[in-house]
Amino acid sequence: MTANVAGGSTVSKMIDPFGRHVTYLRVSVTDRCDFRCVYCMSENMTFLPKKDLLSLEELDRLCSAFVDKGVRKLRLTGGEPLVRKNILYLFRQLSRHLESGALDELTVTTNGSQLHRYAAELYSLGVRRVNVSLDTLDDKKFKAITRWGDLDTVLNGITAAQDAGLQVKINTVALKGVNEGEIEDMISWSHGQGMDYTLIETMPLGEIDENRVDQYLPLSVVRARLMDRWTLKEIPYKTGGPARYVEVKETGGRLGFITPMTHNFCESCNRVRITCTGTLYMCLGQDDAADLRAPLRASEGNDLLSSAIDEAISRKPKGHDFVIDRRTEKPSVSRHMSVTGG
Repeated sequence: MTANVAGGSTVSKMIDPFGRHVTYLRVSVTDRCDFRCVYCMSENMTFLPKKDLLSLEELDRLCSAFVDKGVRKLRLTGGEPLVRKNILYLFRQLSRHLESGALDELTVTTNGSQLHRYAAELYSLGVRRVNVSLDTLDDKKFKAITRWGDLDTVLNGITAAQDAGLQVKINTVALKGVNEGEIEDMISWSHGQGMDYTLIETMPLGEIDENRVDQYLPLSVVRARLMDRWTLKEIPYKTGGPARYVEVKETGGRLGFITPMTHNFCESCNRVRITCTGTLYMCLGQDDAADLRAPLRASEGNDLLSSAIDEAISRKPKGHDFVIDRRTEKPSVSRHMSVTGG
């Protein structure tokens, strides 16, 4: 399948070997973060040298090539994307695809630490939804989970985002013995603030200081507990991502479940991920990748880049093979979540 782009040239749409159309691109604009969440990275991380990162202009060109090839939803992630210097430049450049109608949505996943600074301008540049990663409303526990974070700053950022007109969704990684006793309260709080709430199973990505077996809380268990208190109604609501949603009858709010471990979502996967160095991962749970930085820099035109993307999409696997158990000491994938941005 091909499509016309500016200048009259044609590019092929992205369809993987299993007939899935790739229409959703997640781009990690930096591997750096101002938090050190215990399930995501070690406290003493070694980050990439800044010279290895794609420039904001190169990220714009790369994202735009994917838009030309059929991407309709673009999410900027990190690390923490809003700590990247001059990041609003990239949002400003990409917003032209919203104005032209080539892109349906430009959005961001953030830890909320910088939202009080950027929320209003993000809205002015066409962003309408943000995902905020928040695992607890307990100040001491928040500090323990994030190591470096400040809960009040994040809560103020969420308020600023809503005041600016942004729709906020709260994402929580369910952690056994850490925040599992708070989940019901966090659902009530999120829905009471008019926000969707999504639970995520921890994933075996990268070496961390903790034992993931001790962290892992199956969402099948959480859902069963929630059903003892609330009425969960299946709904067809989709945001383009992997979450399966229910409506909580008693709160009137939406509750999502992202279950890469207990019930993977691979059969409908429409996503690929790019790192801040230009590496394309066709699957979050596999190591196979393609270097897009070389073809991006080899020519001012996009023919080489488009061909490299097509070749990579032809290798997109059917699914991932995540394992968390006591017999499996190493993570399923060696890279940290902050590298590919979730």
